Amino acid sequence: MHSEFLMGNEAIALGALAAGVNLVCGYPGTPSTEVLETVAKRRGEGVYVEWSVNEKVAMEMAGGAAYAGARALVTMKQMGLNVASDPLMCLEYIGVKGGLVVLVADDPGPISSQTEQDTRSFAAFSKVPLFDPSSAEEAYQMVQEAFELSEKYQTPVFLRPTTRVSHGYASVRVKDPEEYTVHIPEGFVRDSSRWVIFPRLSFNAHRKIEERNEALQDDFSENPLNRIEPEDAAAAPLRKGVAVGGFSYTYVMEARKKLGALRTLKVSTPFPFPEKKAVEFLSGLDEVLCVEELDPVIERELIYLCGKYGLKTKILGKMTGQIPRSGENSRDSVTAALAAFIGRPLPPEEAETPPPLPVRPPVLCAGCPHRASFYAVKQAMKGRKTVFCGDIGCYTLGNAMPLDMVDTCLCMGAGLGIAQSLNHLEKDRSCFAFVGDSTFFASALPGVVNAVYNQAEFTLIVLDNSTTAMTGHQPHPGTGKTMMNQVVEKISIENILRGIGVTAVETVDPLDHAHAVETVRSIADLPGVKAVIFRSPCVALFRAEAQATVDPEKCIGCKKCIREIGCPALSFRDGKVHVDPAQCNGCTLCAQLCPVKAIEVTPPPTPAGGNPSDSATAGGNKA
Repeated sequence: MHSEFLMGNEAIALGALAAGVNLVCGYPGTPSTEVLETVAKRRGEGVYVEWSVNEKVAMEMAGGAAYAGARALVTMKQMGLNVASDPLMCLEYIGVKGGLVVLVADDPGPISSQTEQDTRSFAAFSKVPLFDPSSAEEAYQMVQEAFELSEKYQTPVFLRPTTRVSHGYASVRVKDPEEYTVHIPEGFVRDSSRWVIFPRLSFNAHRKIEERNEALQDDFSENPLNRIEPEDAAAAPLRKGVAVGGFSYTYVMEARKKLGALRTLKVSTPFPFPEKKAVEFLSGLDEVLCVEELDPVIERELIYLCGKYGLKTKILGKMTGQIPRSGENSRDSVTAALAAFIGRPLPPEEAETPPPLPVRPPVLCAGCPHRASFYAVKQAMKGRKTVFCGDIGCYTLGNAMPLDMVDTCLCMGAGLGIAQSLNHLEKDRSCFAFVGDSTFFASALPGVVNAVYNQAEFTLIVLDNSTTAMTGHQPHPGTGKTMMNQVVEKISIENILRGIGVTAVETVDPLDHAHAVETVRSIADLPGVKAVIFRSPCVALFRAEAQATVDPEKCIGCKKCIREIGCPALSFRDGKVHVDPAQCNGCTLCAQLCPVKAIEVTPPPTPAGGNPSDSATAGGNKA
């Protein structure tokens, strides 16, 4: 054993490797992404890892591996669980042979998600056991225990870290590689009565699942992960307690030091709920405050147990207003809630309210090709009745002023369906659906097939920046590289569209503004389904090849470059436009728009001791 300073996601990855995981797959989504990336970096021989095309495929991959007796880990965020739910629900009925751990990173806040879904509620719905870690150290241990539990009960098992666990850091005691479990899969054994799902099999499986989860309630009550932290002598007369799960446990433990130690129930396996341990905790208490994110899962369970066992304990929490019903908990909010619960004043340092933090809205990077793509479509469609259906990714930021180019955004790939329906209802409206290159492969293909088959009329805009940018630049089928660093044939978006039946497909560089505008204008006027692929690499992947500068003698202060595109590298002071050289990537869009040609784009200075080619990367952003 040795200690490492690890992000929670890194700790989970090392825990999976220590457990002898054989296959790891998933789809990138904050806050889960670093788990798979760490496995890819730290894996040994015989561990297969991939970014699957979406979460459904990843779940099916992991399920197949578990059929063969392998230990499999599948990773996603809470939104991805929606995509993966079809195979997961069936896997719970079919069961597994090798351990299958489903890592779903929830995002209270939400910080980088469309919804605040709580995977604990999904666990109860799907009847899949769940571990809810409160720290990086606990997550490291839990993922190993989850594999053992999965194989013992032949079921998928959830591991649900939230953002603060996934992205928090801690010193963690981890096994040395020579201490890792070596898990050798038995291999797939043909047995249609076991692996082919039919109604009769599902009927019998449902009964077994209910019996298993009753047994797990007893097992989890004896598991030290679910425990009672005793009250101190000063708090005992209050006859009050706290029930807590997940990262909120850290906040409660800090508050105990300041306010006094109430009896505390730590719930690490909210489903199946550790009933006997909870009843032991409730005994002798008049009131209990439940502290959790996001749904009142623990609160509802304790209310149910009070009714079942005739206990008079009053259960408080989200449903009674002591804990916010949405958003993240924080150290300050939990301390304040506990102080109010026990009727004590806040410590002086907690009572002071800090000034609010400044709000900085997200914005597309300086030089981002998506800005040029949106602007080209906007200029081409000026004066026409339009709707611009957006999608999930960096390009969602196209909704910000001054671009204002995202009228709808629902979930990955949904823009295609929305654009089709609006066109069927409003024939005089030009409908556009925007989608990124990674999302195109992940979820847009059925929408294109549906559009061609049902004779829809809209323009598909594929924003191809050659990476999965928002989640950290992971590869996808169009990049020509896998997570295991295999160089493979790039899958052509153009060929896919033409194969489906889209006859009008044009590819253009969005940074060639005049050509981009003319291309959109001509394509949009064609009947049926048509597509424009804007192809230019993400600026975060390449160093700038050029730099914009403003000639103050020519600049007339019209601010068109600022008003039209909103690039963060541009500012206005002393009656002139200025370019921030630290942000500018030399994309040339502002220079192309300047009515008096006051902006010039020139190569950056040659690095000391080098030559001009040292400052550029092959395939970089072309001026």
